[in-house]
Amino acid sequence: MKWQVLKFGQLAEIQPAVKLERGKGYPFIAMEVLEPRHRYITRNEIRIWDGGGGARFRDGDTIFARITPCLEHGKTAQIFGLSEEVGFGSTEFLVFRSRPCISDPNFIYYLACSNLIREPAIKSMIGASGRQRAKRAVIEDITLRVPLLPVQREIASVLSPYDDLIANNRRRIQLLEESAQLLYKEWFVYLRFPGHEHVKIVDGVPKGWIKTTIADLCDSVNYGYTASATAEPVGPKFLRITDIVPDVINWSSVPFCSIPENKKEQFLLKEGDVVVARTGATTGYAKRIGKTHPKTVFASYLIRLRLKSEIDDMLVGIFVESDDYKSYIKAQVGGAAQPNANAKIISSAKILIPPNNIQRYFHEMIEPIFECKDNLQAQNEKLTQARDLLLPRLMNGEIAV
Repeated sequence: MKWQVLKFGQLAEIQPAVKLERGKGYPFIAMEVLEPRHRYITRNEIRIWDGGGGARFRDGDTIFARITPCLEHGKTAQIFGLSEEVGFGSTEFLVFRSRPCISDPNFIYYLACSNLIREPAIKSMIGASGRQRAKRAVIEDITLRVPLLPVQREIASVLSPYDDLIANNRRRIQLLEESAQLLYKEWFVYLRFPGHEHVKIVDGVPKGWIKTTIADLCDSVNYGYTASATAEPVGPKFLRITDIVPDVINWSSVPFCSIPENKKEQFLLKEGDVVVARTGATTGYAKRIGKTHPKTVFASYLIRLRLKSEIDDMLVGIFVESDDYKSYIKAQVGGAAQPNANAKIISSAKILIPPNNIQRYFHEMIEPIFECKDNLQAQNEKLTQARDLLLPRLMNGEIAV
């Protein structure tokens, strides 16, 4: 197999020109919507281009986070399906575009995900602590041994099915979550639960039901552990705000944390726990911890709700993952520039709790949905591991295609 030696700047155009019309709306991609080690972007918003800063890109380009800690976490994505075929985003993106007849756009994405690009980029970072950025000139000057265009396409065609299947599983998970939310609303918002025709409603509450706060359903409400995450596989996983914002927790991207043994038990998560973001733009985002999670502690900007054993955690989990709960929390913290919800606010939302027989029936209806979600997520973890094992071996020619 014939390979060639090129600098990355010869292989890909960095910060290519994209013409945008001032005053026109275009898709905008913020840094927070990129998920570590996930190829596809699941959401964007339309913003007016005012002629100012921001990375500009078109379909097929790769966007590469250049700022700490996003670069270390692996925030790299490929642009697909923009409504205008062009768009813009965070100033902290470097944009990589394949060069005609020299490189394949999908290969450029996987190359950007590999340590051939990432490690030199991380080593080149300069600037004040917490705001360090990779140097574009260093990335352009990285010398690489790469295959010719047909082999680049073959390599990308081997890796792409993994990401496509991961994305498909995530869409299925999202549909399952939507079906759970619809069933919850049918029973607990619209009060069309089984047998509702024969139950009297008093002050908006079915007879035998109670309206109470999340706090009253909890054995404990706790703040997380203050520490620094590490990519080294030392200690338990370390769940942060950025890990619970996406539709699903991508456990393979959650870093590790070195925590003293005498503190570990206090901050360990277990199935059925609910974690809620308490600060910043993500205030109110929440996730219920399912069966497939690894040994994990939670970070200080999260609050853990540990429910009483007699309360169905799936029921409460669906409620706190809803947009209604998120809106409630955001309303409590108001329009502060840096929202900060304390434990009292996080646990103050009111929820309808039915009698035990209705809880059990709802659980029976919902449990298969949660099991299917957990199975799909477990599949994605295995697919991610397999892809990440293949990537460096394909890039260095250890595996021929």
